Amino acid sequence: MENPNNLKESLLQPSPNPSLERNQKAIMKRKRIRRSRSAPLIEYAPEAISADDSPSSDATFRMHPSLKKVAALLSIYLGVGFICFYLFRYQIDGKKTSNIVDAFYFCVVTMTTVGYGDLFPESVPAKLFACAFVFSGMALVGLILSEAADYLVEKQEVLFVKALHSYKKSGPRGFVNEIETNSVGYKCLFVCFVLLVLIIIGTIFLALVEKLDFVDSFYCVVATITTLGYGDRSFSTEGGRTFAVLWILVSTVCLGQFFLYVAELYTERRQNSLVHWVLTRRVTNRDLEEADIDNDGDVRVAEFVLHKLKEMRKITQEDISLVMKEFEELDFDQSGTLSLADITLAQSPPPER
Repeated sequence: MENPNNLKESLLQPSPNPSLERNQKAIMKRKRIRRSRSAPLIEYAPEAISADDSPSSDATFRMHPSLKKVAALLSIYLGVGFICFYLFRYQIDGKKTSNIVDAFYFCVVTMTTVGYGDLFPESVPAKLFACAFVFSGMALVGLILSEAADYLVEKQEVLFVKALHSYKKSGPRGFVNEIETNSVGYKCLFVCFVLLVLIIIGTIFLALVEKLDFVDSFYCVVATITTLGYGDRSFSTEGGRTFAVLWILVSTVCLGQFFLYVAELYTERRQNSLVHWVLTRRVTNRDLEEADIDNDGDVRVAEFVLHKLKEMRKITQEDISLVMKEFEELDFDQSGTLSLADITLAQSPPPER
């Protein structure tokens, strides 16, 4: 340890108190085990992994809104729409059944942009409100339902993987590693499965309740979930529209999530191909020159790692420059290393004059 006058101290000083030293070691051990919330669970201590471990921890879901919040926002939006469309019921023309059911049905059809045309606003106030409702619905409800669907899909991901693979054979570690490695792929498969179930349910319901033949039922289902909504086939009975209120909402969001996961899966596959190419190609002299950040003729581990991450497009030179700038600001004595004294002096307020 250097002279105290130079304000240079070691980050790890020996403790005169043995009990305090044991506590510090215990703290460091816990920090080492919990070093990163984003690190794979497979690298944790063996006793930290149990049969109940899964990606459904707080680290996975903390960015998603709670289901209570999603349900509250959606209920408020649908409630306002229902009340307004119910008040405008005499200004809406088309094939009507029950005033309450039609109000809910027209609200959902407008919100999801299906727009069959079996019900449509006829007066100027009703048309203006429908325009405002569909714009706000595309912006607000689309975001809310996407977050909610993503949350539910990730919640069910573990159960879906258990159905595809034998959990007892792979064990907890292999199971968790399997989920984290192929997360997007399993989400895509799960949403595809749910979408197929919704299509089958909708087709059977239209055939039994709306009395359409199989082809027309399937045609109406596809036109609905893709929000095409030609209007030549739609839900015309009171029971059909009651079913459509929930089915249209779920199926249109599910299709959107499916295409989202397909795009995400394609991007992930391209990224993995790039990473594999970077890690398997031969290292050249030019690579060493580019990796030598401080131009001292030697490439250290940190410099080599940064160079590889740049090639993988995980980080950019701008990211490195920003971090280096922060390091230089914290390196108070410009020694090229950080100590507790450097951080204290760099972050302390300037002396008053």
